[in-house]
Amino acid sequence: MELSLTKLSWEVKGYWPYVPIKEKSMETGQTLQGVTGWIPAHIPGGVHYDLWKAGLIEDPYLGQNSLKCEWVENRWWMYRTSFPAEMNGCDLRKERVILRFLGLDYEAEVFFNDVSCGSHVGMYTPFEVELTGKIQEENRLLVLMKGIPHEMAQIGFTSQTFTQKSRFNYKWDFSTHLVNIGIWQDVLLHVPEEAELAELHVDSGLSGKAGQIFLAGKTAAIQTKTTQKLSVKVTLEGPLLLESKDVSALKAMAEERAMAEGRAMAEGRAMAEETRKKADTVRLAWTIPVRDGAFSETLEVEGPALWNPNGAGKPWLYRLKLELEDESGQVLDRKEKLTGIRSLSMEQNEDAPAGALPYIFVVNGRKIYVKGVNMTPLDHLYGNVTDQQYEHMVAAMVNAGVNLVRVWGGGLIEKEVFYDLCDANGILIWQEFIQSSSGIDNIPSQRPEFLELLKETAITAVKEKRNHVSLAVYSGGNELMEAPDRPCGYDNPNIAMLKEIVEQYDGRRLFLPTSASGPREYVTREKGVSHDVHGNWSYGGNPGHYELYGQSDSLFHSEFGMDAATSVKSLKKFLPESSLHPTPMVEDQNWQHHGEWWGTYFRDCELFGSIAKTPENLYLFTRCSQYMQGEGLRFILESDRRRAFHNSGVIIWQINEPWPNSSCTNLVDWYGETKTAYYQTKRVYEACHISLDYSSLNLSGSEPAEMQVYVENDGAAFDAAVRVRIQDLSGTLLREDQSSVQIPENGSCRIGSLSVDPAGRDLIFITLLLETQGRCVSENTYVFGTGKPEVFAPLRKTPGKVEIRSVIWKDGQNGRKMVLVTVKNTGERAVLDAGVELKTEGYALLGTDNDRILFPQEERTFSFLLIPKDFGGFAETGNYDGTIQPELEAHWL
Repeated sequence: MELSLTKLSWEVKGYWPYVPIKEKSMETGQTLQGVTGWIPAHIPGGVHYDLWKAGLIEDPYLGQNSLKCEWVENRWWMYRTSFPAEMNGCDLRKERVILRFLGLDYEAEVFFNDVSCGSHVGMYTPFEVELTGKIQEENRLLVLMKGIPHEMAQIGFTSQTFTQKSRFNYKWDFSTHLVNIGIWQDVLLHVPEEAELAELHVDSGLSGKAGQIFLAGKTAAIQTKTTQKLSVKVTLEGPLLLESKDVSALKAMAEERAMAEGRAMAEGRAMAEETRKKADTVRLAWTIPVRDGAFSETLEVEGPALWNPNGAGKPWLYRLKLELEDESGQVLDRKEKLTGIRSLSMEQNEDAPAGALPYIFVVNGRKIYVKGVNMTPLDHLYGNVTDQQYEHMVAAMVNAGVNLVRVWGGGLIEKEVFYDLCDANGILIWQEFIQSSSGIDNIPSQRPEFLELLKETAITAVKEKRNHVSLAVYSGGNELMEAPDRPCGYDNPNIAMLKEIVEQYDGRRLFLPTSASGPREYVTREKGVSHDVHGNWSYGGNPGHYELYGQSDSLFHSEFGMDAATSVKSLKKFLPESSLHPTPMVEDQNWQHHGEWWGTYFRDCELFGSIAKTPENLYLFTRCSQYMQGEGLRFILESDRRRAFHNSGVIIWQINEPWPNSSCTNLVDWYGETKTAYYQTKRVYEACHISLDYSSLNLSGSEPAEMQVYVENDGAAFDAAVRVRIQDLSGTLLREDQSSVQIPENGSCRIGSLSVDPAGRDLIFITLLLETQGRCVSENTYVFGTGKPEVFAPLRKTPGKVEIRSVIWKDGQNGRKMVLVTVKNTGERAVLDAGVELKTEGYALLGTDNDRILFPQEERTFSFLLIPKDFGGFAETGNYDGTIQPELEAHWL
């Protein structure tokens, strides 16, 4: 039995370092006071949030307030609570009781009934205290947090890191210096049974048409009299489809919209049929003997419903129930696990250089092109993040067509709820251990105290995460290098230790030495040396951006991105009014404090023409910035994907951010607002995608521009028609071509070439449409200029205008709302990124589509799901209060 203590009344108080240990002044004999009084505390959580709720600090996410909060990490903090001897009908005085902390951040000493029970270091390893025989009628629990270690920020020396504290807290390009301290995960009283199930290991595979579940574990005898024979009764029930409600709603909306527009794919109907076919529940049972305190068995399941990554099928799960029984049949312990049945392997990339690691993910015998995102921690103060925030982030991934998330080594080994959500929604996980680059040197630390902490963290993480069907691969950490641009290999002692841990405690998944891996760290035009590469993270200029990625021959691209300013709506929430104008980062301290690496002002002026630094131009600036993020990112994604399966995947840096940035490489901001690049990514990540290969945004020249047309297809082969429409800024149709093609199965193919003569036009719009059986499968529009260097300046000669023409609301479950919005270009020129956003607070908005190019008098209908916010920590200020009526507005460039 486990009793959570998080719902008890907790308080926290701040002290100068060592004062709680000394208690009284040796000079005066007076009791030494704290720097705060006792204030209410939230568990799990962090001290900063409690101080803010008590009015002792300002909101650190606003302006430069985080600078005023740096004193917090330099104090010691004492938590206290109390509980009675009898809880939930159990008299703890008569039981064995173990106090268990799942996450103390970072160094702590625990006192029970005024007696020290021990100390702990490390935020990822649980800490247990034996309370048996110490329980009184009323019990006092004190937890003393001893400040934070002074670890490396982003710029420093990886070789000198000495802790397993998440380093992004100390300052990274997408974060500030705001270091969490507190009790960030659950606190439990564990009342063990006579014998218990322990160290479960669950994984799965396929043998022909039969599914296999590999089950192993140990038993812990709590009482010495437990010498009788034990067995484990196993029951398997399923299949179960446990997708998040928001994921199910978004998928239903997408199917409905596709049907309405004549775009419903045969795969969609087949998927619905599969859902009906697999709905019948099966129940299977086995009994496994326990020998020498351990058990293992391979369970056979005939004709199982398979777990699939997002886009490849349904993520079917099974419920595994385990009961530990004695000889008489008495149940001593029970556990439940959700698992999926799937095969997972890694294959060599097509035409890979000799010695390259395998980067093709093969699930259920089928190659999966990775359409990934990197995820940072959801908040600086991660203890206050709610389950709903994780649900929303995973829903945003699924909605965008993502099938893999990389849990980055400079952040967190995430809470279990995140991995459960990935299991339920078909998101593969690339899990890194807590190590990252540092800029000055990136050599993995070999300090003895660090290696011991890393070992403890890694063993704990592998034992905990290995039971998730979504877990696909481990990595030693982020950007670990032996020398500049030279990733570490398996021969590095630090990496070798981690590899051995993965092999010993998992043994079924690939361990990569680091990300990136291979001869080179960074993307390059040089041939034969790009295995898994990183970079770049900003626009490379016109034509440099297109030449670099168009000529890359990487096998995998596990980190890269494009930066953009956040929306005006979000900027107004955290920047003072004096900063609400376009600016280079170096000219405004508030902008710089919220993302100094990522200013796009000069880039956007170069492409769109000069933008005056006045408040009335802020909207123009953010829209230009976000368009270029989407344009630059689309080209990288398409360039890599059209080389499938020589290149086997992409992982965008990054889907989210842990605090509000004025400009950053994220697709979704801290408030839950999507950028244009989110929907551009969603279109590129569709199951079947048509794309254009080009080398410049300029079409000027004496000869017509030659471009190649490609189709990337995850599904079965099919016959299709390709339509190409070429228009100018006014929407005038200059040319339309059509041809018939055959699209091969699960890969990429060039289906034709295109010669384009700009014919004296300022801007040229090329729309590609892929159709089958009269239905549009994929639509993609590109914009090219004929002037240098301000390619898109002609857009600003004539104002654009987009209006919302109709809004149809429908109430959903749990406060959700669904809305169908029709927007129309009522102006005289084409507009970029015509779409819809929320004017009001309280909801997060996810759509089946958004931010499209519209020509004069053209309409487009979008479907959106409005999700009431239930965010934690400082993000709670934007939560739904039960009264907010949502309002929508159009945006465009």
